[in-house]
Amino acid sequence: MRGSITLFLSLFFVLYAHAQSVISGTVSDVAGEPLVGVTVLEKGSTNGTTTDFDGAYTLKCRHNKPVLVFSMIGYLSTEAIPAGDNNSVNIILQENTVSLSGIEVVGTRAINRSATETPLPIDIIPVSQVAANVGQPDLNQLLQYVAPSFNSNRQSGSDGSDHIDPATLRGLGPDQTLVLVNGKRRHQSSLINIYGTRGRGNTGTDLNTIPAAAIERIEILRDGASAQYGSDAIAGVMNIVLKNSVDEFNGIITAGQCKEGDGKMLNLSGNYGFKMGEKGFTNVTLNYLSRGRTNRATDSLYRLQFGDAEADDFTAMFNSSMPLGGSTELYAFGSYNYRFTDAFAWSRSAGSARNILSIYPNGFDPHIQSTINDKAISAGLRGKVRGWNTDFNNTFGMNNFHFYVDGTLNASLQEKSPIRFDAGGFQFSQNTTGLTFSRPFESVAKGLNVAFGTEYRIDNYQIFAGEEGSYQTYDKDGLPLNIFTPDDKIVYQTDANGELVLDEDGNPTRRPGGAQGFPGFQPANEVNEYRTNIGAFVDTELDITDAFMIGAAVRMEHYSDFGNTFNYKLASRFEINDNIALRASVSTGFRAPSLAQLYYNTIFTNVISGQAIDVVIAKNNSPLTHALGIPALKQEKSFNVGFGVTLKPIAGMSLTVDAYSVDITDRVVLTGTFYDDDEQIGADLRALNVGAAQFFTNALDTKTLGLDVILTYARKLGLGRLQATVAANFNKMELGDIKTSGKLVGKESTYFGKREEAFLLASAPPSKVNVTLDYKINKVNFNVRAVHFGEVKLMDWLDRDDIYSPKLTLDASLGYSLTPNVTLTVGAANLTDAYPDVQDIETEGGGNYDAVQMGYAGMFYFGRLSFKF
Repeated sequence: MRGSITLFLSLFFVLYAHAQSVISGTVSDVAGEPLVGVTVLEKGSTNGTTTDFDGAYTLKCRHNKPVLVFSMIGYLSTEAIPAGDNNSVNIILQENTVSLSGIEVVGTRAINRSATETPLPIDIIPVSQVAANVGQPDLNQLLQYVAPSFNSNRQSGSDGSDHIDPATLRGLGPDQTLVLVNGKRRHQSSLINIYGTRGRGNTGTDLNTIPAAAIERIEILRDGASAQYGSDAIAGVMNIVLKNSVDEFNGIITAGQCKEGDGKMLNLSGNYGFKMGEKGFTNVTLNYLSRGRTNRATDSLYRLQFGDAEADDFTAMFNSSMPLGGSTELYAFGSYNYRFTDAFAWSRSAGSARNILSIYPNGFDPHIQSTINDKAISAGLRGKVRGWNTDFNNTFGMNNFHFYVDGTLNASLQEKSPIRFDAGGFQFSQNTTGLTFSRPFESVAKGLNVAFGTEYRIDNYQIFAGEEGSYQTYDKDGLPLNIFTPDDKIVYQTDANGELVLDEDGNPTRRPGGAQGFPGFQPANEVNEYRTNIGAFVDTELDITDAFMIGAAVRMEHYSDFGNTFNYKLASRFEINDNIALRASVSTGFRAPSLAQLYYNTIFTNVISGQAIDVVIAKNNSPLTHALGIPALKQEKSFNVGFGVTLKPIAGMSLTVDAYSVDITDRVVLTGTFYDDDEQIGADLRALNVGAAQFFTNALDTKTLGLDVILTYARKLGLGRLQATVAANFNKMELGDIKTSGKLVGKESTYFGKREEAFLLASAPPSKVNVTLDYKINKVNFNVRAVHFGEVKLMDWLDRDDIYSPKLTLDASLGYSLTPNVTLTVGAANLTDAYPDVQDIETEGGGNYDAVQMGYAGMFYFGRLSFKF
């Protein structure tokens, strides 16, 4: 019996293996260049794969005589039947100049135009292919080393900015780049960066809520696009396109750690697509990322711990579509992200008035913790109505940021103080409803595309209070301190002998209240504010000849809180010949001040030259801002000009060079700190019981000049294939005069001082050059990447320059295909173990480095196991 079963199973597997033929081959264009990302499907099924960097594919077919279908955006689909026992099929795809299957590329609403044919500079980043060779698991860090005009660094000791990394494009603000997912507006984070970081005074989109495993590609439009897409698109637009594959599971296990032995990282991700009906699909991604803390502190009273925060991050994401008949399609996509982060705060010494010796005999280092919940859902109907491509969509997004402070105390409670507090937090939500129409008119000249639409948006921003002990100051009886509390009831600092500790003026040192590290939000800080916005646009593109096209767009919007805005854009492309093309654009743009900039308010602890002080940030419509004559916030306006050239000097090589100029008026910034001993406004501050204050204001104009250069080259080398990329960004920002209110004329150095100016100018290094070499031969893939960061200048508290000299980092990885479905990759990021230059710790009162250039984690080793079936 056992022998019969064995024989039966043997025959079954022989027959199964015979029926499942394995077909492999390559796909190239008419010039013989390999095509990356071509979809290869077995006809009559959802079984398929895509071509790799060499244009190669391998597909295990379910039928004995399969028919293969090859398709790619911008190329004509082709079918092929393997001849006889031939298991190799090589295909040449012809370009399709008529149809791109209704898929838009960011920057154009014409569905018959590829990214290389647009009049605007657009980067197409195949995320899954890039992520396979690098050690950075999160999207911000991945883009930091792939896209030269994109900059993002992890912070340390910067409150909420340690938990959500601020990111910039072309050296502008985090809130001046619009992020789309599948072409729909993505909500921003509820966090506003208030400490000494990139993007100080700005909000931005938390890209790390979207896992790389869920992304098919990222399109980066490096040009102002407010007239096309609305607010926040001053610097450009990032469109994240989600995967839509089916019947294929892709899994990744990545682990690594820093050379110093800390910063341990584990990333687990899985992506799988289900077929729904004949043409529908649902693609699902689960991602878990655990990142350990790093500590790069040296001997300093101010920072016992300094480095990257510890984080645990879980994300679930889906993308789906279901045909309803005819040309109508129901689609939906969404995500849920949960993150717990534990970051270092500034240290409190043992003898500080902010410490209780019986609780922390050696002083302490508070930890700022957070739970971040981020949700998004988008759904819509698209199809054709009387010849017009129509899309009706509703997108909702919400970001909730909740602070906790651990390993801390409330010094005014003395020995009775808890060591952990709920500090409250904030939340931002956005709902966008839009209706767009687009249609090509092929009989007009060489082709005209017209798109128009309308959009209605509702924004909501909230601040919620923490527990009382996180913000309150208490007297000796444990009652909240107030202006009527007698002096003998105030809690003062005493030394080990019970004697009062006096300050430099001979006065007793009062114990401060609130959670050390991050005082909680108070009930007086709570807000729940709404804004509505309605906009309409028209976007046209006309091919006058086969070689010359122009595009024009206009957009009008009305905001419930500050009124109307009108913007336009003109763009053109002229193809001199098949190898040379010129492109140019001019546009106006705008960015409405965020609700966080309008209504954020708090009391927090700042550290200046090692001394902790309490500072009030007042909301824009508060009694404090009115008393100081601070005007209501208004929109930022921009004027963008771009000019570029695209070249194909030799076979396999392409070069793009794009120059740009961005003038921004009335930029919203967070001012410096004004104190109650000021000769002019001190009385106003004291009358409101404020010791020190900051606020948001339209303080200055800026002009940014820059140049993007991207060179790509691919050729056969020996038995393998080499792909080389050189990508560089050069930029310079110039600042205009500081615009103060009438009461603060003459106080420009405080209103927006040299230190704040330095942070703004350092939004990006003046240059960043990326050189990547990728070589694949048989089962082996070798990738090496060098990134050169230009010099960065900041300023310390004594108005002295902190100079960070140019630095070079080197990454390398080696991948080996253990089987056709399993690949092992090992590598290292920052092989040169490069760090920014060390600063004067005692003067700055911080860590060894600022968050510039490559960060301060040092060399990082990683290993990755990738598999699909």
